[in-house]
Amino acid sequence: MIKITLKDGSVQLYQKGSTVFQVAEAISAGLARMALAGEIDGQVVDLSTPIENDCTLSLLTFEQQGGKDAYRHTTSHILAQAVKRLYPNAKLAIGPAIENGFYYDFDLEQSISPEDLLKIQSEMKKIIKEDLKIEHFSMGREEAIALMTERAEPYKVELIHDLPVDAILSFYRQGEFVDLCAGPHLSSTGKIKAFKLTSATGAYWRGNEKNKMLKRIYGTSFTKAADLEAHIEAIEEAKKRDHNKLGRELQIFTTHDSIGQGLPLLMPKGAKMIQILQRFVEDEEERRGYLLTKTPFMAKSDLYKISGHWSHYRSGMFVLGDEQKDEEVFALRPMTCPFQYMIYNNTLHSYRDLPIRYGETSTLFRNEASGEMHGLIRVRQFTLSEGHLIVTPEQLGEEFKGVVDLINFMMRTLGIEHDISYRFSKWDPNNRDKYIGDAEQWEATQTIMKNLLDELKINYVEAEGEAAFYGPKLDIQFKNVHGKEDTIITVQIDFALAEKFGMVYVDKDNEKKHPYIIHRSSIGCYERTLAMLIEKYAGAFPAWLAPIQAKILPISDKHHDYVVALSKKMQALGLRVETDLRNEKIGYKIREAQLEKIPYMLVVGDKEMEASSIAVRSRRDGDQGTIAVDEFLASLCEEVKSKQNN
Repeated sequence: MIKITLKDGSVQLYQKGSTVFQVAEAISAGLARMALAGEIDGQVVDLSTPIENDCTLSLLTFEQQGGKDAYRHTTSHILAQAVKRLYPNAKLAIGPAIENGFYYDFDLEQSISPEDLLKIQSEMKKIIKEDLKIEHFSMGREEAIALMTERAEPYKVELIHDLPVDAILSFYRQGEFVDLCAGPHLSSTGKIKAFKLTSATGAYWRGNEKNKMLKRIYGTSFTKAADLEAHIEAIEEAKKRDHNKLGRELQIFTTHDSIGQGLPLLMPKGAKMIQILQRFVEDEEERRGYLLTKTPFMAKSDLYKISGHWSHYRSGMFVLGDEQKDEEVFALRPMTCPFQYMIYNNTLHSYRDLPIRYGETSTLFRNEASGEMHGLIRVRQFTLSEGHLIVTPEQLGEEFKGVVDLINFMMRTLGIEHDISYRFSKWDPNNRDKYIGDAEQWEATQTIMKNLLDELKINYVEAEGEAAFYGPKLDIQFKNVHGKEDTIITVQIDFALAEKFGMVYVDKDNEKKHPYIIHRSSIGCYERTLAMLIEKYAGAFPAWLAPIQAKILPISDKHHDYVVALSKKMQALGLRVETDLRNEKIGYKIREAQLEKIPYMLVVGDKEMEASSIAVRSRRDGDQGTIAVDEFLASLCEEVKSKQNN
C-alpha cells in the first residue's frame, strides 16, 4: 500500500500501482467523470498514470490550468489527425495548448482558407465521434528517429536529434495517428465536447525567420458548448477592438509595403494623439525635476562597445557600414542611455549634484524579426519616453519609488491602471554569456529591487532570464485584446554601466565613486501605448485625448457663418474642433460623427443661432439638449484640463 496526500490535506492508503483515475473513482464517481488529468508531486500526468510511491495528488478538472491544458492539447492532436487525413502530405511540426486554446503548425503547400477550416472541423468531429482511445508509449532515441523517418515526419526527427542520446521519448497514439509528445492527454478523443478552429496564419519553424514558413491553425475548446459560444463572442468583440483594424478604420495610422514592415505611418489623428501624450509626459517630468536632453539618432560602434550593446545586442541593431571594410561603422541607436552618460561625463559631479534625472523623448530603432511585427505594438522605429537617473546608493530607494509613483500617475491618468500587471525580471545564472557583471553584483542588486517592490506592496510575478544584460527590471505588462502579453514600461537598476563609462561623483569623503543608474520610461513606447489605448477605449477616447474633441454640424447653409465663428472661438481656447459644412442631411452628419467616435457633436439651427447656443449630443451621455455656448465651452475646457476618463 502507498500513502497519497490529497488536495484537502487528508492522507489515504491505496494499492501500489493504482492509476490516477482509479483514485478519482474511489473518491467520487462525479469527480472521476470531471477529472481530465492528475498532478503528482507537482507534475501533471495522464489519468492512466500508475502511482508507485507515496505522493501528493491533485485531480485536475477544466477549472484548473493543468486540466484545461490537457483538454486543449488533446484537441490539438485531433486537429493534427484531421489535417493528416485530409492532406496526407502535410508534415507535423508542433501543437501545444496555449492560454486561450491551442494551435498546430504544419508544413503544408496548400493555403488554408476559411472553407478549409470548416472542412477540417468536420473531420475533427468525425474523429471525436469515433471515440479513439489515446495511448501513451515510450521508446529510445534511435528507435524514435526510425519511427518518425518511416512516417515521413522530418520536423519530429529534427526535434529528436536535439535530445540526448540516452533520452527515452514519449509518444501518443490515437487510431492511425502517432505524435511525439510529452503529454498529458485525455483518455480518448470522445472526451472533447465543444471546439472551434478560429484562424490560420503563418509561423516560422522554431520562430526563426531563416527557417521555412509553416501553416499555423489556431483553435479553442471547452467542456460546454455555452462556454465556447461565450468565448467566440468575446473573440468577435476583441476583433472589433483590435488596434490594427480599428486604428486604420479611424485613420490613426497606416502602413505601406514600399516603406517596410514595422514602420507605421501616423496619420494626422494619430500624430496629434502622440503629441498630446508627449507634451503631457514632458511637462510632468519637468515638474518632477527631470532635465531634458536631445541626443543623436546614431553613433559610432565605439560607443556601443563601451556599453556592451555591441557584444550583447548587436543582432537587434541597424548597423551602417562594414567593420571589415569601413574605417568607421555607425549604428542607429536602440536606446539612449550611452548618450546621456556622455552628457553626465561632460562635468565632474559632487554628491551634492545628485540625483540627476535626465529625460528625453527618444526615437529608437530595433531590428525586430519580420514575423514579430504587429501594428503599433511591435515596430522597428518607435518613440520612447526614456530617462536615466544617476544616484548615490543612499538615494537609490527613494528615487526608485519616485519612478514607480510617476508611472502609476501616468497609468491612472490614462485610465489603464487596472489593465496592467507587474513582472520582476531577474537574470539567469545558467546563461552567463547574456549578462555583464558578476554573480555577487547581480544577487545584491536583485535583493535591493525585491525589497523595494515588497516595500511598495507591488503584486508581481518573478521571471528568471528576462533581465536586461546590465541589471534586473520591473516590467509593467499589458495584454492586447487577443490575450498576447507585452511589456509597456520598464524600470531597471543598473550596477554595471557607470563603471564601464567611467561615470563618477565625488562623495563626502572626497573619494570618487561610481553611481547607480536607474533606467526608466514613464509612459513607455508611445506607439505601443497608443495601440493599448485604442483597444482599451475601442477608439472612443476621453475628450482630453481625442484627436477631435467636437464636431460642429450646421443644419443648413445659412448657419455656416455662425459655425465657422464658433469653431474659431473654440480653437482659440485650445480645443480641437472640426466643422461639417457639407450639403447633407443633419441625421447623416450625426451618424458619420458617431462612427468617428467624436466625444461631442454640436448641432446648430435657427434656434441655436438666435440664442447663441448649441444643441449638444454627447457620445457618452446622449442628447443633452440646448446649452449656452459659453457654458458648454467652460464645461468642456474643465473636462479636458482635469483629464477626465470615460
